[in-house]
Amino acid sequence: MSFRIIILGSGRGSNAHAILEAEASGQLGEATTVAVLSDKKEAPILDLAKQFGKSAHYVPCRPKKARLDAEETEAFLKIIQELEADLVVLAGFMKIIDQHFIESLDGKIINLHPSLLPSFPGINSIENALNFPVKITGCTVHWVIPKIDAGKIIDQKAVTIEPDETLGSLSEKVHSAEHLLLPDVIRRLSTGEISFQK
Repeated sequence: MSFRIIILGSGRGSNAHAILEAEASGQLGEATTVAVLSDKKEAPILDLAKQFGKSAHYVPCRPKKARLDAEETEAFLKIIQELEADLVVLAGFMKIIDQHFIESLDGKIINLHPSLLPSFPGINSIENALNFPVKITGCTVHWVIPKIDAGKIIDQKAVTIEPDETLGSLSEKVHSAEHLLLPDVIRRLSTGEISFQK
Protein backbone atom coordinates (compact mmCIF):
# COMPACT_ATOMS: atom_id res chain seq x y z
CA MET A 1 0.00 0.00 0.00
CA SER A 2 1.54 3.26 -1.10
CA PHE A 3 2.14 6.27 1.10
CA ARG A 4 0.94 9.26 -0.89
CA ILE A 5 2.87 12.52 -0.66
CA ILE A 6 2.27 15.95 -2.15
CA ILE A 7 5.09 18.47 -2.47
CA LEU A 8 4.48 22.22 -2.17
CA GLY A 9 7.17 24.56 -3.51
CA SER A 10 7.65 28.03 -4.91
CA GLY A 11 11.00 27.93 -6.69
CA ARG A 12 13.35 25.77 -8.70
CA GLY A 13 12.61 22.65 -6.69
CA SER A 14 16.05 21.29 -5.79
CA ASN A 15 14.63 19.46 -2.78
CA ALA A 16 11.68 18.21 -4.79
CA HIS A 17 14.23 16.91 -7.29
CA ALA A 18 16.02 15.04 -4.49
CA ILE A 19 12.71 13.47 -3.43
CA LEU A 20 11.75 12.49 -6.97
CA GLU A 21 15.21 11.08 -7.68
CA ALA A 22 15.06 9.03 -4.48
CA GLU A 23 11.66 7.70 -5.48
CA ALA A 24 12.82 6.85 -9.00
CA SER A 25 15.79 4.90 -7.59
CA GLY A 26 13.70 3.01 -5.04
CA GLN A 27 15.06 4.93 -2.04
CA LEU A 28 11.80 6.50 -0.80
CA GLY A 29 10.36 3.50 1.02
CA GLU A 30 6.61 3.14 0.51
CA ALA A 31 6.23 6.79 -0.55
CA THR A 32 4.83 7.84 -3.91
CA THR A 33 4.70 11.46 -5.04
CA VAL A 34 1.19 12.04 -6.37
CA ALA A 35 1.48 15.76 -7.16
CA VAL A 36 3.54 18.91 -6.95
CA LEU A 37 1.75 22.18 -6.16
CA SER A 38 3.04 25.74 -6.49
CA ASP A 39 1.81 29.26 -5.85
CA LYS A 40 3.86 30.50 -8.82
CA LYS A 41 2.77 29.80 -12.37
CA GLU A 42 6.29 29.88 -13.82
CA ALA A 43 7.98 28.00 -10.97
CA PRO A 44 10.55 25.52 -12.32
CA ILE A 45 9.32 23.01 -9.73
CA LEU A 46 6.20 22.48 -11.87
CA ASP A 47 8.29 21.65 -14.96
CA LEU A 48 10.36 19.34 -12.79
CA ALA A 49 7.24 17.45 -11.72
CA LYS A 50 6.25 16.93 -15.36
CA GLN A 51 9.74 15.66 -16.20
CA PHE A 52 9.23 12.92 -13.62
CA GLY A 53 5.72 12.18 -14.89
CA LYS A 54 4.02 13.70 -11.87
CA SER A 55 0.87 15.79 -11.70
CA ALA A 56 1.69 19.52 -11.50
CA HIS A 57 -0.75 22.15 -10.23
CA TYR A 58 -0.51 25.92 -10.15
CA VAL A 59 -2.72 27.52 -7.49
CA PRO A 60 -3.11 31.26 -8.15
CA CYS A 61 -2.04 33.38 -5.17
CA ARG A 62 -1.48 37.06 -4.57
CA PRO A 63 2.27 37.45 -5.06
CA LYS A 64 2.83 40.29 -2.59
CA LYS A 65 1.11 38.60 0.35
CA ALA A 66 3.24 36.43 2.64
CA ARG A 67 0.26 34.44 3.94
CA LEU A 68 -2.27 32.40 2.04
CA ASP A 69 -5.72 33.93 2.30
CA ALA A 70 -8.86 31.86 2.96
CA GLU A 71 -9.67 31.36 -0.72
CA GLU A 72 -6.11 30.34 -1.59
CA THR A 73 -6.02 27.97 1.38
CA GLU A 74 -9.21 26.26 0.24
CA ALA A 75 -7.85 25.91 -3.31
CA PHE A 76 -4.76 24.09 -2.02
CA LEU A 77 -6.76 21.96 0.41
CA LYS A 78 -9.22 20.91 -2.31
CA ILE A 79 -6.43 19.42 -4.43
CA ILE A 80 -4.63 17.85 -1.46
CA GLN A 81 -7.82 16.23 -0.12
CA GLU A 82 -8.98 15.05 -3.55
CA LEU A 83 -5.63 13.31 -4.05
CA GLU A 84 -5.86 11.74 -0.56
CA ALA A 85 -2.39 12.74 0.56
CA ASP A 86 -0.89 10.93 3.54
CA LEU A 87 1.76 13.63 3.92
CA VAL A 88 2.30 17.18 2.66
CA VAL A 89 5.92 18.24 2.24
CA LEU A 90 6.82 21.92 2.23
CA ALA A 91 10.00 22.12 0.16
CA GLY A 92 10.83 25.75 -0.52
CA PHE A 93 7.21 26.84 -0.23
CA MET A 94 7.37 30.57 0.45
CA LYS A 95 3.82 31.18 1.65
CA ILE A 96 2.79 31.04 5.30
CA ILE A 97 -0.04 28.60 5.97
CA ASP A 98 -2.55 29.00 8.78
CA GLN A 99 -3.99 26.86 11.54
CA HIS A 100 -7.03 25.89 9.44
CA PHE A 101 -4.75 24.50 6.71
CA ILE A 102 -2.75 22.48 9.25
CA GLU A 103 -5.76 21.18 11.18
CA SER A 104 -7.61 20.25 7.99
CA LEU A 105 -4.84 17.77 7.23
CA ASP A 106 -4.59 16.43 10.81
CA GLY A 107 -1.19 18.09 11.08
CA LYS A 108 0.39 15.72 8.54
CA ILE A 109 2.67 18.43 7.18
CA ILE A 110 6.45 18.63 7.38
CA ASN A 111 8.80 21.47 6.53
CA LEU A 112 12.48 21.63 5.67
CA HIS A 113 14.42 24.54 7.19
CA PRO A 114 18.06 25.47 6.43
CA SER A 115 19.37 25.69 9.99
CA LEU A 116 19.62 23.58 13.11
CA LEU A 117 16.42 24.76 14.73
CA PRO A 118 15.67 26.32 17.15
CA SER A 119 18.68 28.38 16.02
CA PHE A 120 18.11 30.81 13.15
CA PRO A 121 14.41 30.44 12.37
CA GLY A 122 12.80 32.55 9.65
CA ILE A 123 14.56 33.93 6.58
CA ASN A 124 18.28 34.24 5.73
CA SER A 125 19.14 31.36 8.05
CA ILE A 126 22.33 30.30 6.30
CA GLU A 127 23.66 33.86 6.14
CA ASN A 128 22.73 34.46 9.78
CA ALA A 129 24.60 31.33 10.89
CA LEU A 130 27.68 32.42 8.92
CA ASN A 131 27.63 35.95 10.32
CA PHE A 132 26.79 35.07 13.93
CA PRO A 133 29.23 33.21 13.79
CA VAL A 134 28.63 29.61 14.85
CA LYS A 135 30.87 26.63 14.09
CA ILE A 136 28.09 24.25 13.06
CA THR A 137 24.82 24.74 11.20
CA GLY A 138 22.76 22.45 8.99
CA CYS A 139 19.14 21.67 8.25
CA THR A 140 16.03 20.50 10.07
CA VAL A 141 12.87 18.64 9.11
CA HIS A 142 10.06 19.45 11.51
CA TRP A 143 6.31 19.12 11.92
CA VAL A 144 4.42 22.23 10.87
CA ILE A 145 2.45 24.13 13.48
CA PRO A 146 0.92 27.62 13.22
CA LYS A 147 4.01 29.22 14.78
CA ILE A 148 6.70 29.53 12.10
CA ASP A 149 9.63 27.08 12.33
CA ALA A 150 8.55 26.03 15.83
CA GLY A 151 7.09 22.55 15.31
CA LYS A 152 8.54 19.43 16.87
CA ILE A 153 11.84 18.46 15.27
CA ILE A 154 11.82 15.15 13.38
CA ASP A 155 15.50 15.02 12.40
CA GLN A 156 18.49 17.22 11.63
CA LYS A 157 21.72 17.03 9.67
CA ALA A 158 24.72 19.15 10.65
CA VAL A 159 27.45 20.74 8.55
CA THR A 160 30.65 22.37 9.78
CA ILE A 161 31.37 26.03 9.06
CA GLU A 162 35.04 26.34 8.11
CA PRO A 163 37.10 29.47 8.93
CA ASP A 164 37.25 30.48 5.24
CA GLU A 165 33.58 29.67 4.55
CA THR A 166 31.64 31.92 2.17
CA LEU A 167 27.90 32.27 1.88
CA GLY A 168 28.06 30.43 -1.43
CA SER A 169 30.09 27.50 -0.14
CA LEU A 170 28.04 27.18 3.04
CA SER A 171 24.76 27.35 1.11
CA GLU A 172 25.98 24.53 -1.10
CA LYS A 173 26.87 22.39 1.92
CA VAL A 174 23.53 23.01 3.62
CA HIS A 175 21.59 22.25 0.45
CA SER A 176 23.53 19.02 -0.05
CA ALA A 177 22.59 18.02 3.50
CA GLU A 178 18.95 18.90 2.81
CA HIS A 179 18.92 16.68 -0.26
CA LEU A 180 19.97 13.73 1.88
CA LEU A 181 17.85 14.44 4.96
CA LEU A 182 14.43 15.20 3.48
CA PRO A 183 14.02 12.05 1.32
CA ASP A 184 15.30 9.94 4.21
CA VAL A 185 12.74 11.40 6.63
CA ILE A 186 9.97 10.77 4.09
CA ARG A 187 11.18 7.19 3.66
CA ARG A 188 11.13 6.58 7.41
CA LEU A 189 7.67 8.12 7.79
CA SER A 190 6.37 5.91 4.97
CA THR A 191 7.68 2.72 6.60
CA GLY A 192 6.63 3.62 10.13
CA GLU A 193 10.18 4.05 11.44
CA ILE A 194 9.10 7.57 12.41
CA SER A 195 5.67 7.89 14.00
CA PHE A 196 3.24 10.66 13.18
CA GLN A 197 2.77 13.16 16.00
CA LYS A 198 -0.43 12.95 17.96
